[in-house]
Amino acid sequence: MYKVPLFKLNYDDKEKKALQKVINSKWLTMGQQTATLEKKFSNLIKGNVSTVAVSSCTAAIHLSLLSLDLKKNDEIIVPSLSFISQINVIKNLGAKPILIDCTSLDNWNIDIEKVKSSITKNTKAIIILHYAGFPCLIDNELKEICKKKKILIVEDVAHAPGAKINNIFCGAMGDVGCFSFFSNKNISAGEGGIITTKNKKLANKLRFFRSHGMTQLSLDRTLGRTSKYDVVVSGLNYRIDELRASLANVQISKLKKANLKRKKIFKLYQNLLNKLPILFPFQNIGYNYEAAYHIFPILIPKSINRQLLIDKLKQEGIQTSVHYPAFWSFSIYKKIFSKTKYPFCKEICDRQLTLPLFPTMKEEDVRYVFNKLKKLL
Repeated sequence: MYKVPLFKLNYDDKEKKALQKVINSKWLTMGQQTATLEKKFSNLIKGNVSTVAVSSCTAAIHLSLLSLDLKKNDEIIVPSLSFISQINVIKNLGAKPILIDCTSLDNWNIDIEKVKSSITKNTKAIIILHYAGFPCLIDNELKEICKKKKILIVEDVAHAPGAKINNIFCGAMGDVGCFSFFSNKNISAGEGGIITTKNKKLANKLRFFRSHGMTQLSLDRTLGRTSKYDVVVSGLNYRIDELRASLANVQISKLKKANLKRKKIFKLYQNLLNKLPILFPFQNIGYNYEAAYHIFPILIPKSINRQLLIDKLKQEGIQTSVHYPAFWSFSIYKKIFSKTKYPFCKEICDRQLTLPLFPTMKEEDVRYVFNKLKKLL
């Protein structure tokens, strides 16, 4: 066990009671808890959005792109610094991922200007990740280009529930927002996710895709609301279950306070680590925002062996991670992507280290991490 783990669940008796309530209801797949989750999330994001709860953020991205009926040679623009799920989904759909570098060594989000210049007649969607919970500014020019060319803007909001720019929440800036309820996320339910969109027609299509293309849910038939159903699209099974939906409902009620605690820990880290030869991102990105502070990423000095540092911190009881390994470092993609084309991303991937950050983290834990890091650098 780590003295200071990378993440701890922000759970108490509320989550236990929520699970027990579902068990007592004797209904485990999509039902009332799922309906409540979709309503709560719509209220959270505001902006009159429709919501579709699914089994993961990967499922959310898959369904969003599936709705485009992609063809061979269709292109999807994606950030070069991201989790592998985006690329995997695109490849499995037979489309071509077009990687875009980070904006700078300060702004690790996708370079929006390079996104604009990379749009071609084959571009069908743009995926924008709000890295570490810091919102990426999707400017009006890009929105107008995409509207004119019928390109779908997909926000990957796995890191950023509650984050916003000018009072517009992440998940309501583009055409579709894809959220994660994975164990280490700001909303923790083990697995699960949700899609947000202002396009009600698209939301209805995504609901069909989520559950085998069926027009009625199992709950409707069980409760006697209907005895038959039609299948209108060749859908999949990306349903969330009631247990995870109930956990997510409790977590949403804790989100605002938890994000504020994350911010406080983040700022304490910054004040302490300013004394060390490291860099941290999003210090001068040029616009006002409210972050979700999902993780605390740093850039260690080039002279430091990262794996050796990770191992030494582990010996001191401190868990760390890397967000993320470069796509070209994976066996399946090393011949597809060239590291020389994405200089900012390459340097970040080579030097990045994630320190522990979670809402229940104590000041003494932060100082312990700082003191051990200070000794090792």
